[in-house]
Amino acid sequence: MAELPNNELPPKTCSIEKLVTNKKDVAKVLDGSKTATRRNGRYADIGEVMVLEGSEFVVERVYAQTLGELTDEHARQEGYGSVEEYKQSILKFHPGMPWLPQMSVWVHEFAPVVN
Repeated sequence: MAELPNNELPPKTCSIEKLVTNKKDVAKVLDGSKTATRRNGRYADIGEVMVLEGSEFVVERVYAQTLGELTDEHARQEGYGSVEEYKQSILKFHPGMPWLPQMSVWVHEFAPVVN
């Protein structure tokens, strides 16, 4: 999907403070193995800074993607080895959630702030 500037993205549905909250995910971000988070809403703008345990991460890309478009490379951005591993983790965390290829999610890609 084509990337849009912040002023062309729909309004945020949540705040950046809730983008990464799971302790295991926070640890993955801090050790560099997680560089993206997919959510059912938009939690951050491009350029916004997320602070995790005193470390800052800047949101570099925000775009929509369907679950059917996920590749193993996308799963690695999330800190998993494959789409199947990522899928099983999500379904365990959200019991009863359907995994539908056409379901759209918001991808938030981030990187450490370099001072």
